Amino acid sequence: MTHAPSRWAASGLERVWQQRVSEYLPEAARHASVLDAAEHARLAAFRTTADRDRYLVAHVAVRRLLGERLGVAPSAVRLTREPCTGCGGPHGRPAVAGATGVHFSLSHAGDLVAVAVAVVPVGVDVEEVPWPQVVARTAPTALHPGELAELAALPVAARPAAFARCWTRKEAYLKGTGAGLNTAPATVRAGAGPRPARIPGWRVTDVATLPGYAAAVATREPYEANDHEDLPDGEGPG
Repeated sequence: MTHAPSRWAASGLERVWQQRVSEYLPEAARHASVLDAAEHARLAAFRTTADRDRYLVAHVAVRRLLGERLGVAPSAVRLTREPCTGCGGPHGRPAVAGATGVHFSLSHAGDLVAVAVAVVPVGVDVEEVPWPQVVARTAPTALHPGELAELAALPVAARPAAFARCWTRKEAYLKGTGAGLNTAPATVRAGAGPRPARIPGWRVTDVATLPGYAAAVATREPYEANDHEDLPDGEGPG
């Protein structure tokens, strides 16, 4: 599934790609040679097949999407890391070495992988809708007080989906800034309601996705921020 309609050009977002791991895995396995030595080493280090499959699908997809965007072979894309916002170490937001105006983010959960490509810093996140017990245990420390109030106002049955959409909005923004969990999630209000909350300097948008999942993408302004809308589904790369 991919998305790049012209009405979203003002956000700086070029593409959001989603795919089931189970469906894209054969394609990814055929193109595993595009990964570099570090990626192959990481792939071999995973202890579970599920983790290994998600990593393979995500990284083959990233290389193919960026290769298409840059007009180079996927294996020629040089991936690097920006400095960490917490310690300055080389493990911050992923980036394309030597490329200007090309930013990307990837996320995976369960059987779903998502990749976003933009001309501005971008973050994408996908999550499985959690069990109610997980929401009850996690929400008090993970959500902003305003988000907790929004969650409490909903029927109990609606809270897991609301928590998932809130968390993906928050995580997409934190990944976009490069801060990740160096910033306490509860200090950021991304909103648990039907529309994302406004975060100064960023545009956070819900992404239509598979049943049982939530997804969101965040892009840095100065692109003009219009009304928040859901992004539709699309198709994966060939």
